[in-house]
Amino acid sequence: MNSIIVSKIFSRLFMLIITNVVLFSPLFAQSGETVRGIVQEKKSDGKTEAIIGATLRWQNAPRGTTTNEKGEFSISKESQNHQLIVSSVGYKTDTLMVHSLDFLEINLTPLNANLSEVVVKAEASAMDRMNPIHTEIITSKALAKAACCNLSESFETNASVSVSYADAVTGAKQIQLLGLSGNYIQTNVENIPAIRGLNSTFGLNYIPGTWISSIDVGKGAGSVISGYESMTGALNVELAKPDVAEKLYLNTYLNSQGRGEINLTLANKINEKWSVALLTHGSTLQTKLDKNKDGFLDLPLYTQYNAINRWKYQSDKMMASFGVKALYEDRLGGQVKFNPDTDRNTPNAYGFGSTTKRYEFFSKTAKLYQTKPYQGLGLIINGLYHDNQSYFGFKNYTGTQKSLYANLIYQNILGNTNHQYKTGISYLLDDYNEKYLDSTFKRTESVPGVFVEYTETIPEKLTLVVGGRVDFHNLYGTRFTPRIHAKYDITSDLHLRLSAGKGWRMPNAIAENFGMLVNSRQLVVPEIIRPEESWNFGASLSNDFYLFGKKGTIILDAYRTNFQNQLIVDMENADLVRFYNLKGRSFSNSFQAEVNFAPSKRIETKLAYRLFDVKNDVLTPAGELTLLPKQFVNRERVLFNIAYALPYNKWKIDFTWQWNGRRRIPDTAEGHVHSVTSPSVFAPAFSNINAQVTKAFLKWEMYVGGENLNNFTQSNPIIAANDPFGKNFDASMVWGPVIGRMVYVGMRYKIK
Repeated sequence: MNSIIVSKIFSRLFMLIITNVVLFSPLFAQSGETVRGIVQEKKSDGKTEAIIGATLRWQNAPRGTTTNEKGEFSISKESQNHQLIVSSVGYKTDTLMVHSLDFLEINLTPLNANLSEVVVKAEASAMDRMNPIHTEIITSKALAKAACCNLSESFETNASVSVSYADAVTGAKQIQLLGLSGNYIQTNVENIPAIRGLNSTFGLNYIPGTWISSIDVGKGAGSVISGYESMTGALNVELAKPDVAEKLYLNTYLNSQGRGEINLTLANKINEKWSVALLTHGSTLQTKLDKNKDGFLDLPLYTQYNAINRWKYQSDKMMASFGVKALYEDRLGGQVKFNPDTDRNTPNAYGFGSTTKRYEFFSKTAKLYQTKPYQGLGLIINGLYHDNQSYFGFKNYTGTQKSLYANLIYQNILGNTNHQYKTGISYLLDDYNEKYLDSTFKRTESVPGVFVEYTETIPEKLTLVVGGRVDFHNLYGTRFTPRIHAKYDITSDLHLRLSAGKGWRMPNAIAENFGMLVNSRQLVVPEIIRPEESWNFGASLSNDFYLFGKKGTIILDAYRTNFQNQLIVDMENADLVRFYNLKGRSFSNSFQAEVNFAPSKRIETKLAYRLFDVKNDVLTPAGELTLLPKQFVNRERVLFNIAYALPYNKWKIDFTWQWNGRRRIPDTAEGHVHSVTSPSVFAPAFSNINAQVTKAFLKWEMYVGGENLNNFTQSNPIIAANDPFGKNFDASMVWGPVIGRMVYVGMRYKIK
């Protein structure tokens, strides 16, 4: 009966939104038209490459616009505007006669088209100039600055996203954005939710770097079209596409710790409409390392196999992409002497083991309107099965997740392209079955939703995006998620972005806190965990400047996240890990300043400073609240990166230095019980140095590099390592590198 009522409410609300969009469309119509298109370079083999930062303006007009990271642009057109001037550094300026609003494909010719030297055009990372959401694009050029073996290693040169190990045993990694963990970042792969649920534990390791073509890093509340789980930001990972990827891409990697990887991507364009790709990955580490001589493996042994088979169909009226994914990984950690065949469930040695199996299918279908490029209808479907079997000494964990995701999106304009809207319906089904020790955690979430997003554009001045969605959760009721984003072009080079929005999610306490289980603490869950909710408010200012005739960019941003409810992971008492709902306050303040400057066409530099103020109330055993800095979050961070390429790009050199300020850690003194007068304990600041040298040949390149070259490691990352079954054992107090200097070598071979 309840499902019938929900269905009726859902249908009526959706029809109400559509009716309002239609009824109010005349109110939005205004005079003035917008020309949209793409600027690109056409290669000798017939393929095209987007030109970032190309300038477009009408003849005799003082201002214009620039292309974004995809080479796309939009520019206002009045009746007297016909001659469009297009220019970019390194290309011949072109002038086009424009008499209609048809989508433009503009091909520029390089100034040195007859020379063999490669012209470097794409930036390693760039702001999405047209997006009102503060979004940084990490391109394949930036990913190649480091070995980038998987997604967790793709942010070495990024100032906004931090990556660290969750503990000293499992090898699980976690990311941070705006001072909060990756659980609050909606991480999608090609607009499909990916790093969530049980995949939160090791999911960052499950997306090989060579599969990635770009990463969008959005700060603040994301678009309502992607869902309700974006609370502090959103990542969208784009993978190699069957129709544009290299026919063959082979990558091999080996490091001084014994880790080896091989990646092979095969792509074939069968005919004008069909293309297919096979992306494969295999990696392993079987070398037992114990450099700090504490008796525990510094890194877990593991073997991973990973593959995607994807197909694409493209015609004038339709686009379809579909495929399947499969993954298997086995991890083994703990004491060096641990043998899983003889020591499992015995006090002879402490061991950690984890086996993951994951299977997915996905489909993305779009109806195209050739005469109306602003109109579209798309359907995304994804289904997955995830299974994990793990143990931590005598403690066992098993978890399975079955999920189905669907998103139907329709977009169109209201009068003209200055007024666009997107609307649709979504559905998310999650079935969880987890067991830890003698406790069982089961739940099935069924969440149909409806959304609408309206975009108003005053060309070259203001873009405003207002969106909202209503989701009908079978366990937690009806929830409304509003969001608003605005971009104001103060000048052609100075842009202000503002955002505000709500987000919410249901946490998976065990899977998202695996690192908190590698200890002898007692896990206490005194109450039913409720959904996490927060509001995020932010502002950013980006300015393009010229110094000595060379272009640079400065970006300032500030964000605040206020939680209405949050899962508090309380480790303030030495013998306990307590999970409970927020009592009192929890907030995160983030400020970042970043300068990117290219003093010459072959040198790129980046300097960034980041400041966090992240605090939440913790409940003492006496029932009092005390506001503490968030554990394991460093207050300050400085990043400097410089990249240099020799003529013809035959040699490329990259250097990155990071300074990480001190951070608060729980007091691990034996028998410690937290009170409002307990002094805070802080881990010291430390630096990391990474570097890489790449030598390019005709079809392949070789790279040699190193991470943590200054060889900094945390002293005694495992407490009471000599007594892993005693009450003081704790491997979850990790705040810095647990292993020292690492050197690697690799090779990339491509057939385009």
